[in-house]
Amino acid sequence: MKAVVITGIGQLEVTEVPDPKAGPREVVVDVAACGLCGTDLHILQGEFAPTLPVIPGHEFAGVVVEIGKDVTEVAVGDRVAVDPSLYCHECRMCRLGRNNLCERWNAIGVSVSGGAAEFAVAPVANCVKLPDHVRTEDAALIEPLSCAVRGYDILRSQLASRVLIYGSGTMGLMMLQLGKLTGAASIEVVDINTDRLATAKQLGVSATATTADELDRPKGWDVVIDATGNERAIQDGLGRVAKGGTFLQFGVSDYAARATIEPYKIYNQEITITGSMAVLHSFERAADLFATGVLDPNVFISDRLPLGDYAAAIEQFKAGEGRKIQVLP
Repeated sequence: MKAVVITGIGQLEVTEVPDPKAGPREVVVDVAACGLCGTDLHILQGEFAPTLPVIPGHEFAGVVVEIGKDVTEVAVGDRVAVDPSLYCHECRMCRLGRNNLCERWNAIGVSVSGGAAEFAVAPVANCVKLPDHVRTEDAALIEPLSCAVRGYDILRSQLASRVLIYGSGTMGLMMLQLGKLTGAASIEVVDINTDRLATAKQLGVSATATTADELDRPKGWDVVIDATGNERAIQDGLGRVAKGGTFLQFGVSDYAARATIEPYKIYNQEITITGSMAVLHSFERAADLFATGVLDPNVFISDRLPLGDYAAAIEQFKAGEGRKIQVLP
């Protein structure tokens, strides 16, 4: 089959590799679409993946074309979205129900072969069948949506919160959509990319700006979400949290990124600083939400490119052009 292979740091190629085979409790998926994500850039930089080479692609959906001998939950021909999370179910964090913090954490498309290929293999437990009205290609959005759902699980947002989001890429826009569902009184978005801010306006944001200084919130925001991973945005956001408020680190930063805090302010104003890591008990809920039309795929997906253009798709993603970019094997 044809697949994208990250062969070394900063190096990738589209090449022929052996077709995957399903184990007893696995399925092989004919990939319909695979989304690109900031995590893919980190893998290309040599972060996250323990060893290279690896086939990237952790946001994907497709059609089951082979099932293992012990699989009964799905059949050949079923359309599925795939949760990429792979847990050991044995370590202390897994036993505590915090599987996304698994001490042996792995993921399809991160540390093992993923969906940037014609075919991908996945445990049947990671597959969610799609309803008839959901397009298979669109369902690749379920994985990033499940990360956003996990983010709001962490926040436990109260009704009428004032929310500030840094970044209006795919993840920032998803956090905007979910913030509206959770009853935020206002949601404001900051991004230096004015083209992306136009999409936030289309989705009904309360206000947009290229810097939080332009927004009229002198006492800060109840909830501040970084969806960029950019250390300058993070540093700015930490200073925008209102008394009793929460800062959520949602964007994925480089390992070397650093920000400073004011310990006395955190103590004196009871500010919470927390993070949200990937997916935890949120994939099926995200699939249910997606089926209700919580996201318009035509708004969120800006580009669909052939698999052979993966390198060009990565460069477009790096440049911040468009929203969700998919490759279609």
